[in-house]
Amino acid sequence: MNRIMIKTLIALALPLWGLGGYAQVAKIVHPSIGTTAYNSDSTFSIKLMGKKQYYAPTETATADKDINSPKSVNMHPNATKYYVNSLEGATTIVYDFKTNEKMKVIRHDFTDADTVLLGNDFKPFYEFTHYLPDAKHPVSPFGGWGAFYGKPVESTFTHGGKYLWVPYYRRDYDINAQDPSAVAIIDTEKDSIIRLMDTGPLPKMIATSPDGKLVAITQWGDNTVGIINIESENPFDWHYTYLAVIDQKLKLNFSMTKQIDRDDDSGYCLRGTAFTPDNHYLLVGCMAGNNGIAVVDLEQMQYLGRITGNMYNLRHLLIRDGYVYLSINRDGYIQRMPLTQLLAAIPALKASSTKTTPLSGWENCKVGNGARTIEFSPDGRYIYAACNASSTLYVVDVKSFQVVTSMSIDSYPVGLEVSKDGRYVFTTSQGRSNGGGNCVDIFEVELKKNN
Repeated sequence: MNRIMIKTLIALALPLWGLGGYAQVAKIVHPSIGTTAYNSDSTFSIKLMGKKQYYAPTETATADKDINSPKSVNMHPNATKYYVNSLEGATTIVYDFKTNEKMKVIRHDFTDADTVLLGNDFKPFYEFTHYLPDAKHPVSPFGGWGAFYGKPVESTFTHGGKYLWVPYYRRDYDINAQDPSAVAIIDTEKDSIIRLMDTGPLPKMIATSPDGKLVAITQWGDNTVGIINIESENPFDWHYTYLAVIDQKLKLNFSMTKQIDRDDDSGYCLRGTAFTPDNHYLLVGCMAGNNGIAVVDLEQMQYLGRITGNMYNLRHLLIRDGYVYLSINRDGYIQRMPLTQLLAAIPALKASSTKTTPLSGWENCKVGNGARTIEFSPDGRYIYAACNASSTLYVVDVKSFQVVTSMSIDSYPVGLEVSKDGRYVFTTSQGRSNGGGNCVDIFEVELKKNN
């Protein structure tokens, strides 16, 4: 048994309540392939057509040993393949979109020899404070530990899909995510890691600016967001340009031998991240409590403050067709507001001595408790919501902003992706020691004209 498998078993045995207190459900759900949901007039249907799972290894038709607590799924822009980040497996799995056959497994497991991935002129942007160089690794740019494996979380594509960026929840040796983590940059033609960059502690969300010049990495672990300039075509020219500190950078001094719950001990718990369409602002959701949306001015490279209001436990954030959309995790809502209305609050934010300004007027749509990832259909007609606590996939009509249908899916869904043609929806269900999760569900959408 290798070291990743051993540490995975330990991790899955720990209680994973997650922010908001929803990790256990009354009944573990594993719906059968063929399960279908319809809207009221049967013009819309969504069917579970397949799955990749490892909660039941003996079910060989769907079993895939590389599905180990999948966190997110991302469709390549050319719609030929999709990528699944297997958090506890420390892998990114590549599947063929047409056949759903596994093409490759990218392993996030590094040795001292892999320091070449950092480039020749490595200058740390983040400081190691706990795991320092030692006799075995006296000058290791990975910190004091040259060998590590990373737990992949979310992803973003850059340069037209040429590269896939995958940040790590933490390095395996850093049990309480106190020192810098890392982000892997994958060449999607070869599906191999061609560069590593450091990140802050416990990065979760990552986003690419609409103009393709910047990448933002949001650090859940210490209230910071790193901004990387990626204008060059040479990956080794990419560099950090700004570290946004959301009010106060946390001082991390936890145990190095006893694991704590860092998901509930991380300040504002920064999560949903989106650039405004004009590339002027970066909006970052604060998932802890009712701490609102942090605003970063990208033209001035300046943190402005937080827009607050009725958006408790904000998890995901999207901007589309003139609106800002939020998923509200604990109570299970999707909220929206015209983007212009939100941006109109920025002058008051700039003038505020407290770096906060209240904003009301959110429109609400009730979905399932534990609303996590939300995504649009390509035509913008529907929003899909993966609801973790209710083990449910919700479909919302954007025009009426009402639920049109919902269906049970494999327990603990967190990630969600929609194919470029709108015909398929993918969800990832994170693993739990009680038998839930450890699954990627694949759904087919069918639209019919109303006779």
